[in-house]
Amino acid sequence: MDFEDTPEEAAFRKEVRAWIDANAPKHLEDELRRANFGSNAVESEDPIAAAKAWQKKKFDAGWACLHWPKEYGGAARTPIERVIWGQEEGPYAALGGLFTIGHGMCGPTVMAWASEEQKRELLPPLASGEEVWCQLFSEPAGGSDLAGLRTRAVKADDGSGDWIINGQKIWTSGAQNSDWGLLITRTDPTVPKHKGLTMFFLSMKTPGVKVVPIKQANGASGFNEVYFTDVRIPDAQRLGAVGQGWEVSLTTLMNERLSIGSGMSTGFPELFRFCMEAEIDGKPAVEDSAVRSKLAQFAVRQSGLKYTGMRAITALSKGETPGPENSIGKLVAGATLQDLAIYALDLQGQAGVQWDETSPQNGRFQSILMRSPATRIEGGSDEILRNIIGERVLGLPGDIRVDKNVPFKDIPTSGTRKS
Repeated sequence: MDFEDTPEEAAFRKEVRAWIDANAPKHLEDELRRANFGSNAVESEDPIAAAKAWQKKKFDAGWACLHWPKEYGGAARTPIERVIWGQEEGPYAALGGLFTIGHGMCGPTVMAWASEEQKRELLPPLASGEEVWCQLFSEPAGGSDLAGLRTRAVKADDGSGDWIINGQKIWTSGAQNSDWGLLITRTDPTVPKHKGLTMFFLSMKTPGVKVVPIKQANGASGFNEVYFTDVRIPDAQRLGAVGQGWEVSLTTLMNERLSIGSGMSTGFPELFRFCMEAEIDGKPAVEDSAVRSKLAQFAVRQSGLKYTGMRAITALSKGETPGPENSIGKLVAGATLQDLAIYALDLQGQAGVQWDETSPQNGRFQSILMRSPATRIEGGSDEILRNIIGERVLGLPGDIRVDKNVPFKDIPTSGTRKS
């Protein structure tokens, strides 16, 4: 394969580089370069306002959501141009974390399932950064089994055609900052669990919606619980047919694994720099043969993730929907992130147990380690991803499911027993 720019790509890269150089918020560059995983590290000003300002500036200049059609707020650029933009945006890409779910997961789902009028109304404000989206999927009783959800949607009894929602979601990333959300519910408990689901979108300001942040081990509160108490949603805000929610959710999930797996930082460049600065027996750590061997292993994983991601982008360029093979990138990236953080702290010795502004790399690897377990759960746990890869990529026999073809209402739950 030839990874050199074509003349057209080189011209595009030059255009991108010039625009970013002239318009990027350079006063935030140092903060963004010190960003720890899961945070854009902006403390000198409101991080939400900074993220929205950068996104709006890109949108106004035609650089937002490069792969989306222009009528929905995008730029209709090619996948390789999207890659070039990502390479050139550098540290300022950290400001885009606020929009990862909306641009990478919710937007493609709306694009695939909403009406034309809804797409033209909802997608441009998402592309411009004026509105933020979240996805309301996971539930406390479901674990990694999304189809086991219990949030109910029932038709209102006043003849309006509206739906009344009651239930709870958990681990909802960014819900506290979101204007809209994708919500999957159970509308029919008398059929097998995958068949009785229906997808909606709703304003997070709808009466009856309550967001409660969850305090995390790393001190952040990026995840949330979301409660629904007699929330009323018009039937017009349904995506897909009644009972088609699982199929709609697969659009979101496939894009989620592509978005997370292809865009997830593993921390390898930071580890390499640390090994150049740290010392072992009075010499740079990178000169130690054991350290070089470990760095080589991480470099191989990093390269594999990079080119697997490019394969996925090539598929998108052909009009294909992201498939189950994208679970591979997410699975490998999550494990690599955690392994790399543990190794970096091992190299720090006793300093590795300290986590403050005096810690090596400003506590970057301590922060990564505290956040990394979540990467192996969100977007599908390691176990779920291995099942998907085994069954849908490698064609291995399916996992045993004792609840297959059993009506959801008849599936035993904790504390119940069938005679």
